[in-house]
Amino acid sequence: MQTFLIPGLWLDASSWDAVTPAIEAAGYRAHPLTMPGLEANDADRNGITLDTHIDHVVHLIDEVPADEKVALVAHSGGALVAYGAVDRRPERVDRVVYVDSWPGGEGSIVNDEVPHDDADMPFPGWDAFDEGDVRDITPELGEEIAGHTHPSPSHAATDPLHLTDERRLDVPATIVITTMSAEDLNELIDRGVGWLGDTPRLSSLHIAGLPTGHWPQFTKPQELSELIVDALAE
Repeated sequence: MQTFLIPGLWLDASSWDAVTPAIEAAGYRAHPLTMPGLEANDADRNGITLDTHIDHVVHLIDEVPADEKVALVAHSGGALVAYGAVDRRPERVDRVVYVDSWPGGEGSIVNDEVPHDDADMPFPGWDAFDEGDVRDITPELGEEIAGHTHPSPSHAATDPLHLTDERRLDVPATIVITTMSAEDLNELIDRGVGWLGDTPRLSSLHIAGLPTGHWPQFTKPQELSELIVDALAE
């Protein structure tokens, strides 16, 4: 199975460094991605949109031979990129794993509250996040994670997601939830809260809890790796 790992805002492929070895050891081909505009701090992010990122993943899916399976693993804001790719290629994606994230719905955006201009959304620093988000992030680890960050293209974070193919709802999904309990997430799904988008409509959804902060690929990489491998094996 070809497994594409999509980072959240501000992160590049290196954010998956502690996770990919276990995925490879389990027999899956891991492809951690650096999305367009995240190559360097001084990358040109003008004109890069959410669709740019979705198109990038769709292109990679299209390059996989038809007889090979495809999985997507998405952290945080990468969830809308993954779900947009599933919407465009529902017949080619066999499973999606959302890491402290979930599928959006029509019109969902990643985040328009972080300060940004028309091209760049810089990493805002740890004080911008809630206590639960930064759980298990020590000052030393915070510096390490920040060293992996680059400004995100602002339109990739603020453009609305557009969906067209209802077959996306039948692609099996796993949510690894880290900043709330699995029970609390299930309750929200049962209530059909709007910000969960299409999550309550998915035909096949498994929820796994991993208590930590919003960046488990850094705070609990071994545990996250095991949950991802379990999800890919289903």
